[in-house]
Amino acid sequence: MTIPTEPIGSIPRPVELIRAMAVRDPAHPALAPLFENAIRDTIERFEATGSPVITDGEQRKYQNFWTYSVHGLPNAAFDGFKIPFTAGHTRRMLRLTAGPFRYQVYADSYLDTALRYARVPVKQAVISPSALSLMYPADALSGYSREQFIDDLLREHETEVRACLRKGAHKVQIDFTEARLALKIDPSGELLHSFIDLNNMALMRFSAEERQRIGVHTCPGGDLDSTHSADVDYAALLPSLFELKVGNFFIALAGEPDRRRVLKIIRDQLKPDQRVFVGVVAPIDARIETAEEVRDRVLEAAEYIAPEQLGTTDDCGFSPFCDDTSTTRETAFAKIAARVQGTALAAKLLE
Repeated sequence: MTIPTEPIGSIPRPVELIRAMAVRDPAHPALAPLFENAIRDTIERFEATGSPVITDGEQRKYQNFWTYSVHGLPNAAFDGFKIPFTAGHTRRMLRLTAGPFRYQVYADSYLDTALRYARVPVKQAVISPSALSLMYPADALSGYSREQFIDDLLREHETEVRACLRKGAHKVQIDFTEARLALKIDPSGELLHSFIDLNNMALMRFSAEERQRIGVHTCPGGDLDSTHSADVDYAALLPSLFELKVGNFFIALAGEPDRRRVLKIIRDQLKPDQRVFVGVVAPIDARIETAEEVRDRVLEAAEYIAPEQLGTTDDCGFSPFCDDTSTTRETAFAKIAARVQGTALAAKLLE
């Protein structure tokens, strides 16, 4: 038996690249060789772990996984939606100041580079429409309604995902980290339901076959070894999450205090045409899990989820924000290797 295992996405960038990105625009020619070297090195190290599916480590996503597609948008300000983390710091979304809304870069451009170096399948992470919807201000923009914005947003998202699928991405993973955060902001669930509805509007633009190559990632956030919504009960999130019209779910689990309780909820909500990749290593925990620990977590999950619907992953990306150096590249790849090895050990026992 084979249990699929995939990463979430980001890998800590080389220090030289982080320093250069802090003072230069992403289009500056001095950054080009640094990006290229970082991507090449990341893919080589990824493949050395034995991971059957890899990413480019999001080395070229400028600043973070959240705003990469709109960095440099001329009709935007920097004082948008604020995300507070338990470590005491915040991150901010851009705020749209006028229409129209347009991506400045599409993630398939990252895939182009990764596919030049990779010898195994490559997945591509993209930001969710619901995350970018937070750019539209509470007060309507003159001459550019929210309805117009949503139309533009959905078109841009569809364009990005289709390009990634067309170019051969193993999967396209939609990062939906704001799902759990939505319940912290609005415990009534109204905000979360609006996010689910918006993302489903995007997903229904794809065929059932295409949606089997699309996945959604949820986690409590991960930045500077802290989270933004780990105190939100998964029981409030997961029933709504599994209403998304998508074939794959990547769910942070290793860092949960009661994994079995979460697994029971997943078992009760998972639909026959869906696969769930459970997190078996925790990127914000400095300790490197052993392959045996991962094996036991997979076997635990298999008590609740049929092996043919089970996969493993990392709880989150290792560096969703590019200036986060709280985890080293060496630690990230050691954890990934443990995930790969431990998943294989469990699969052998489940034969």
